[in-house]
Amino acid sequence: MQTVSKATMTLGIHKWADQIQGVGGINAPKKLVCHCMDGQERIQLLKGKDDMRQDAVMQQVFGILNVLLRNDKEANRRKLAVRTYKVVPLSRQSGILEWCSNTVPIGVWLIPAHQRYRPQDITPIEARKLFAELAKSSVKTKQDKFGKICDRLSPVFHHFFLERFLMPGMWFERRLCYTKSVAVASMIGYILGIGDRHVQNILVDEKTAEVIHIDFGIAFELGKNLPTPETIPFRLTRDLISGMGISGIEGVFKKSCERTLEILRANHAPIMTILEVLLYDPLYSWNVLTNKKAARRQMAEMYGDEESGLGGGSSVNISAERALLRVSDKLNGKEDEKYTSVEGQVERLIFTASTNLNLCQLFHGWQPYL
Repeated sequence: MQTVSKATMTLGIHKWADQIQGVGGINAPKKLVCHCMDGQERIQLLKGKDDMRQDAVMQQVFGILNVLLRNDKEANRRKLAVRTYKVVPLSRQSGILEWCSNTVPIGVWLIPAHQRYRPQDITPIEARKLFAELAKSSVKTKQDKFGKICDRLSPVFHHFFLERFLMPGMWFERRLCYTKSVAVASMIGYILGIGDRHVQNILVDEKTAEVIHIDFGIAFELGKNLPTPETIPFRLTRDLISGMGISGIEGVFKKSCERTLEILRANHAPIMTILEVLLYDPLYSWNVLTNKKAARRQMAEMYGDEESGLGGGSSVNISAERALLRVSDKLNGKEDEKYTSVEGQVERLIFTASTNLNLCQLFHGWQPYL
């Protein structure tokens, strides 16, 4: 006779709380409290009018990449990993997500912090207005005026660690944890072509200081096809660099990027096999050809029309093949028809992500000056 352990019997959902809480946003997602059979309360996020299937796929890929990182002794010693969370799609237009407890969107912390620590600077809201006015300017004008905006808005994210971690040892350890998590997320985001990395799509854990990326509607470089194309491989703006301490991108960040990319490149075959299965899956085709809500948001803000310019394109197979080919090139170190070493590739990516020439051409909702 088969026996069932007590722990197994306690797994499951007892009920959801009677009250729900709205958390803002265009599609009004709801915060739920789930009472589990083990006596614990777990918070979940219910989203409607939003396709969660690509987010679920990305979390699966992240989980597999974490296994590759754990299997490498050096990466395991450095504790290199990307934070994940559970996503359960319920339909094409709804899903339920694990609530990332003790986290805050970087933008939610940064906007009041800039006014708190740098009252003499312009506010992020004023900076956004000034930056939005550059939308139809030439690249040279954008670059010049973007530089002037940055001169009037100094980074403050290093204060996050001084606020949260008062003991010197804790402050140092958490800053290292933050730097490594940014590095791993940046390299994985680059390989998978994840875009739309504005300040509301990156959370920071207030206890561990790890960053957690959310909302993966833009992947496999679809950000380059947006009405305002994305010109950077990942987010590496001044405030994010400020949180890394006095050495900035040098030292821990660069070494963590190099080790992560080295492992990804060494596992070229299994990564391509995984992505090939996912991209050719009939359930995945819904998003390979569309730019999802980032494009809708851009079109709505620019033209007041959420549907303009959105629609199908070439066949799913051709789109999937192009996506796979680009991922393969990245894993081979191929950039602009030239092959580079891991160190050279990381150096190039960091420059591309942080140069004002690329940052000034981004959509104003991205807030590249933060």
